[in-house]
Order: sequence, then structure tokens, then C-alpha cells
Amino acid sequence: MPQPQTEDVLQRRGLKLAHLRLIAALADTAQLGLAAARLGTTQPAASRLLAELEQILGHAVHQRSGRGIALTPAGEALARRARKVQIELAETAREIEELAQGGAGHVRIGAVTAPALEIVLPALRTARLSHPALTAEVTVAPSDTLCRQLLAGDLDFVLGRLPTGADRRLLDIRLIRDEPVSLIVRRGHRLLSGAPVRPRDLLAFDWVLPGADSPLAAAVRARLADLGLPDPPQRLSTASFLLTLALVQQTNAIAPLAQAVADQFAGTPDAPYGVVPLDLGVVVPAYGLVTRAGSELTPAAALLARLMMDRIRA
Repeated sequence: MPQPQTEDVLQRRGLKLAHLRLIAALADTAQLGLAAARLGTTQPAASRLLAELEQILGHAVHQRSGRGIALTPAGEALARRARKVQIELAETAREIEELAQGGAGHVRIGAVTAPALEIVLPALRTARLSHPALTAEVTVAPSDTLCRQLLAGDLDFVLGRLPTGADRRLLDIRLIRDEPVSLIVRRGHRLLSGAPVRPRDLLAFDWVLPGADSPLAAAVRARLADLGLPDPPQRLSTASFLLTLALVQQTNAIAPLAQAVADQFAGTPDAPYGVVPLDLGVVVPAYGLVTRAGSELTPAAALLARLMMDRIRA
């Protein structure tokens, strides 16, 4: 007698989208009442739905923990996949809407600073000419923030790096290239006087760096250590690009930036910033195109991703 297909065994047992919505909400809220409110139902109804789910699975998916609920390993596995189902359904609705609009679409892009300027903006200029109905929203932030938004379904793809400790089962990355780093200072700074600059000379000034766990800060500290030098003096840590530029312009501080960014903001004689004439040899590990594992991009998102990869290969 043929064995039943495992692909649809849970559906045949009665698994419904409501069960998946509930387990995803429980993972987010850790409280049955809050999960019920998110689903627009009552707590008793959510409790019955939870009991149904455990009967369908044949495994407990939750246990009491203090005043809330903790998911079991089976519950965490189901919640992880339930989120993917919800995101896929939302993406399906977007794709159908794009098709109904004759190929127009809205794309949500996340990028760290250098790829945002070097890759995303030129691709958007190209898309504006070839697909004028296409719209885009660009979020510039550190990679860990962007990857959280990507997993939540708030972004279509990211140009960045996988955060330390990221679950590789959830994210795919197509590596693009390393980022060499330049140092910028304000015009009129002593380091731009024309005199030779040695690595040790840089330690006479305050530095503006992102947080200690950022790839850029780690690369700077590692390179200085290779040169036998201590960590740079630092009074301010910030991931804000605008705040970094403002502080450099108003003080004698040094800021390490991706070379592509430094070239844009300090690459001309009339710019308010200049590049320190010293290649310190700092290189940040490669960024890439990050997507949700097992998910397809909408046609509009796939178009922009292709334009960006074409620019990188050009």
C-alpha cells in the first residue's frame, strides 16, 4: 500500500493558516493574550487553537514560563517556518499587484553606506529611465539592523554583511567585494599640510568610529594592532553618517570611511573634507547581496537586484 506523502501530511491533519499565525505571534509576544489580540480573537479562542495545533503536530509547542509562554524546540521550528509562510504570502500579494499594474512595483532596499552610494543610487537612476513606474525605498543602516528588517519581511534584499552569529539557515548572501578604507579630516587640518604622515601621527587626534562590534571599527583596531599601535583615541561612537561628517567638519577628528564614500565627499579640492595622504591598509571584509533563504524576489525587486549586480560586474 503506498505511503502517504509527507509534503501534505500536516495539511491533511487539519493545519490551517490560523495555526501558523498564532505560533508566529506567540514567538513574538510570549503571551497568549497578546498573541490573541494580534490575531483579532479572544484568549479562549486562541487557547483552543493552540490545543488544536499541538494535537495536529503530535508534539507540545509551548510551555508555561513565569507569567508568559516559552516555545519548545518544536514550537520554535514551526514559528520560524510560519514567519516564512507569512512573508511569502505577503510577497505573493505584492507580486500579483505588480502584475495587475503592468509591471510597476515598489522595492524596499537595505544597504550599508558605501553600497548605497556606489551601487544603489546608480541602479535607481537606470531603473527610473527604463521602468519609470517602479518606485523604491532605501534604508541605510548597519548590517545587523538591516538583516533583522529583512527577516521580518520589511525589506526585499540587503547590500551588507551577515551579522555575527546570524542563522545561516535563514539568510543567503552573494559576496561582492571587500571595502578598502580611507581616513578623512576637515579642510585645513594639520594632516593635510603636505608633510609626510606616519601611522603614529594619527593617534594625536580623536577618532570617530561606529560601535566596537561594527566591522569597520574591528578592522581599524586590528590593523593598528598589526602595526604595533594602540586603539585610537575615541570620545564618540556613532553609526550616524551625518553626525560623523558634522563632527569631522567642526573638530580635528579623524573618521575612517569606505574608500568609495570618502571619494564622494572628500575627493574634490572644493570639498569641506580631505583624504589623509596615508594608506593605512584597513580593509573591511566583503559585503554582499543578502536575501531570505528559500524566498523569491518579486519581479520589481529582482529587476533592481539585477541592475545592481550588472553595475558591479561592469
